[in-house]
Amino acid sequence: MKLTALTGTLVAVAMSTSVAVAQDRTGWPESFTVGTASQGGTYFAYGSGWANLVADQLGISGGGEVTGGPMQNMALVHTGDAQFGMTTMGPAAESIAGTNPIAPGLEMTNACAMFPMYQTPFSVTALASSGIKSISDIPDGAKIGFGPAGSTSDTYFPRMMETLGVNFERRNGGWSDLGGQLQDGLLDVIAFAAGVPVPAVSQLEVQTDINIIEFTEEEQAKIMEAFPVSEFEIADSTYSTLEAPARSVSMWNFAVANCDLPASFVKAAVDVVMSDNDRMVGIHKAARSTLPENWDKNKVLKWHPGAAEWFAENAGASIPDDMIHGK
Repeated sequence: MKLTALTGTLVAVAMSTSVAVAQDRTGWPESFTVGTASQGGTYFAYGSGWANLVADQLGISGGGEVTGGPMQNMALVHTGDAQFGMTTMGPAAESIAGTNPIAPGLEMTNACAMFPMYQTPFSVTALASSGIKSISDIPDGAKIGFGPAGSTSDTYFPRMMETLGVNFERRNGGWSDLGGQLQDGLLDVIAFAAGVPVPAVSQLEVQTDINIIEFTEEEQAKIMEAFPVSEFEIADSTYSTLEAPARSVSMWNFAVANCDLPASFVKAAVDVVMSDNDRMVGIHKAARSTLPENWDKNKVLKWHPGAAEWFAENAGASIPDDMIHGK
C-alpha cells in the first residue's frame, strides 16, 4: 500500500512538472537560428557552438547560420528572420540609429541584448616573406582584405587605416578565403576584427610564416580617440607566432535576440550559455569573457526582458527599466 501511494505521488509530481514545463514553453519557436558570420571567423565557430549547445540542452532544433556578420545579424534579428544573432557595439549603435547600410533609415530597435560574449580585437596579419612588420611598412596601394562586406572589420578597419594614413585597395570575402588569397600573394595584408584566436590566423601560422602586426602606442591612441573602441592586448599565448603581447584595440560583442521572443525561452537560452563558462570556453577560448559580470558592457541595446531577468537574478544586475524592452 505504501509503495502504491508513493508511486502515485511520484506520478503526480511528474505530471505537474510536465505541465509546468509545457506552460513555461508556451510560444516557444519550434526551431531557431543564430546569425553568425563567414566560415573561418570567430563568430561562426563561437556562434555555431552555442547554438548547438542551446539546442541540445533545451531539446529544440537550432544551429548557426552563415551571414555577413554584425550588420546583417542586426537586420535578421530585428525582422525575426533569425531568432538570435551576434553583433558588436558599433554596428549595433548604427543599426538602432537607422544608419545600417543594409537598410538605411530603418531603426532596428527590435533586436535586444541577450548576453555578453567577448571583445573583438583589431589586428593585422601579413606573410613574413612580405617584410611587413608594422602599419608603416604597409606599401602604398596595398591590397587589404577586410573580411565580409558589412562586417565589423569591414565597417571600421578601413576608416582606421585611413586615420593612420594608409592608402589601400579594399578587398572583401570570408576569412578563410582571404587567408588563401594572402598565401597566394593576391593580398598584402588581412585586417582582422574577430575574437581571438581567429581560426583563419591559427590555420595560416600552421601553414606558413606570418607576422601579426601590433599598433604602436601613438597609433593605438589615435584610433581610440576617433572610434568607439578601447585598449586591448592580445596575449602572446594566443598564437605561436607571437613572442610578446601585441598592442591592439577592441570592441565588445553581444548576443542579441528578437525582442518579441517569449521571455521564458530567452531566459532559458541565456541560462544554458551563462551558467557554465568552462563549457563555453571548450567551444571557443574567446568565451573566457562570456561571464555574467560583463552584463554592464552593454551601453547601446535595450535588454530582452527574459535576459534582464536572468542577469538580475544571477548577476545582481541593476538594469534600469528604460533599458529593458517593453518597460
